[in-house]
Amino acid sequence: MDAMEEELKCPVCGSLFKEPIILPCSHNVCLACARNIIVQTPEGETPPQNRCSSDYDYLDMDKMSMYSETDSGYGSYTPCLKSPNGVRVFPPALLHRHCSITCPLCHRSVSLEERGLRGFQRNRLLEAIVSRYQQSRAASVKCQLCDRNPVDATVMCEQCDVFYCSPCQQRCHPSRGPLAKHRLLPPAPAQAGTAQPAGASARKQVTCVDHEAENYSMYCVSCKTPVCYQCLEEGKHGKHDVKPLAAMWKQHKCQLSQALNGVSDKAKEAKEFLVQLKNLLQQIQENGVEFEACLVAQCDSLIEALTRQKAKLLTKVTKEKESKLKTVKDQITHCTMKLRQTTGMMEFCLEVIKENDPSGFLQISDALIKRVVVSQEQWVKGALEPKVCPEFALTVNTDPLMQSILQLDFTQNKAETSTVPPAPLLQLEKCCMRNNSATLAWRITTVQALPVEGYVLELDDGNSGPYREVYVGKETICTVDGLHFNSSYNARVKAYNSAGVGAYSKVVVLKTSDVAWFTFDPTSAHRDIVLSNENQTVTCNSYDDRVVLGTAAFSKGVHYWELSVDRYDNHPDPAFGVARINTMKDMMLGKDDKAWAMYVDNNRSWFMHNNSHTNRAEGGITKGSTVGILLDLTKHTLTFFINKQQHGPVAFENLEGVFMPAVSLNRNVQVTLITGLEVPKSIM
Repeated sequence: MDAMEEELKCPVCGSLFKEPIILPCSHNVCLACARNIIVQTPEGETPPQNRCSSDYDYLDMDKMSMYSETDSGYGSYTPCLKSPNGVRVFPPALLHRHCSITCPLCHRSVSLEERGLRGFQRNRLLEAIVSRYQQSRAASVKCQLCDRNPVDATVMCEQCDVFYCSPCQQRCHPSRGPLAKHRLLPPAPAQAGTAQPAGASARKQVTCVDHEAENYSMYCVSCKTPVCYQCLEEGKHGKHDVKPLAAMWKQHKCQLSQALNGVSDKAKEAKEFLVQLKNLLQQIQENGVEFEACLVAQCDSLIEALTRQKAKLLTKVTKEKESKLKTVKDQITHCTMKLRQTTGMMEFCLEVIKENDPSGFLQISDALIKRVVVSQEQWVKGALEPKVCPEFALTVNTDPLMQSILQLDFTQNKAETSTVPPAPLLQLEKCCMRNNSATLAWRITTVQALPVEGYVLELDDGNSGPYREVYVGKETICTVDGLHFNSSYNARVKAYNSAGVGAYSKVVVLKTSDVAWFTFDPTSAHRDIVLSNENQTVTCNSYDDRVVLGTAAFSKGVHYWELSVDRYDNHPDPAFGVARINTMKDMMLGKDDKAWAMYVDNNRSWFMHNNSHTNRAEGGITKGSTVGILLDLTKHTLTFFINKQQHGPVAFENLEGVFMPAVSLNRNVQVTLITGLEVPKSIM
């Protein structure tokens, strides 16, 4: 019933209808309220907007029968009033004034005839419904805020729509502050003793407004109003379409029922929609919490990844620092040793000069002069220069990352999957293998609504293992170096843009060379090293041993290469073997912990690693000899050969990691590198 109450309230006074009348627009107002909203103006004038009741002449008020208490029985009015809804009230019009009434809901104006408000029909049906509603509300209403044993309510707040007992009203709804303007009403709009019995108005016969002695018996379809027989006889509705009242009553009831069925279906849909909206509220709440947790997890993951990367970068800085410190310390040791040798020689020479024996002096002078000249040559330009600088040649460009962080935002989910790039097409005619390097090229076959932002090239580990990213960027061609020899790799590529990542291309198989082809590497060689013959022949311009590495790097498989001795003067002891890329380049190979070598002269040889000499073996080299190196990373061993014959036992075992071919020599030796060799069957 509470939802229906708004239908039973007058739009002017805001209270339940009292003696409601029907306006021509089909809206209803109380009879008393209708009197208050009448507008009167003299003929030809516009209705006044702000005139007071004192401006009107009340001498002729008794001339208007429509406001006469004896004629209408409606009672008098109170001039200069204002409704609770803000509708301005004017006093009644005089006979010579024009009278009209404006509907407070649709604002449609209608002129009053001589009958005045009596010309409007009284809505007895609405009046009966209001009466029944008042009866239902007249029963005892309990306070809605009492915690236990609710007592009878004494007031109801019209704005809050809550019933209060006196204590709860004083406590929860005081008549002050923002609640002072709320309208408090009795809990029952009407007294039970004065309310009409249910259905009394329905049983009472309704008489004609124009002929009070006649009951309504017919219905004028043209005027849409009930009429009596006398109305028909007077001719007012003589030519209109008139039908029996009972038949029209049943017909309109049927029409209303049918219309209610449609409204009922819509109301049912509205209730279901409200349930859906309430469920939507809960889903939004739950999804919001879940999405917030997911966002926090994603941000925490980014922070964790950044922390891990920071630790890696700090480790690199630490390694670079330690490498610089070790280089400087080694240079200090080396320079100190040379300085001690030079100082001792100088002191010895000074003592020799002090001797007065010419023959004895001449016996050793030539040798001393050569030693001094050689010692002077050791201090060539650059020998007294630091090998490293104090600055760190490490740069971290955080600008792109910072820009990405600042641009981090939510992206709209794309409903169309066609915006994701298609699988790229590998261009096999442009793909090639060279030694242990692979070059791949690809292209996109169709034009997309969203452009491709980049590509991801992936290779497996050469042993049918998991794929790993080897290139991410915008280019459509890429060369991958440092692959294992005699291995097969699977390669694939995919494209991505702002809509997402596309599908992979077809897999292409890459086969590296069976044997290793490489040369000496001029970029990592000591500055005293001299290369020729397309970097396959090496010698040195210093009497000290200098190191040069090969361009290949091995971490798996079996590899064999040889070095041919082109020149061998004054019985030097060159060293042959393998090393890490960061081995010392200014001393004999094998003196540090990053090289494994065999150094050999014309009579014998030794194995050396970390300045430890082992396994002396008889037999040496001369001009025209060949030295073979067998690196077996399947067995993790290193073996040496002279003139195709194994020289000594297996030199080193338990080799793990990445190794590069290496040689150390001085100016008395020249060798040529021979690669692309298969392992001799006699060795296998």
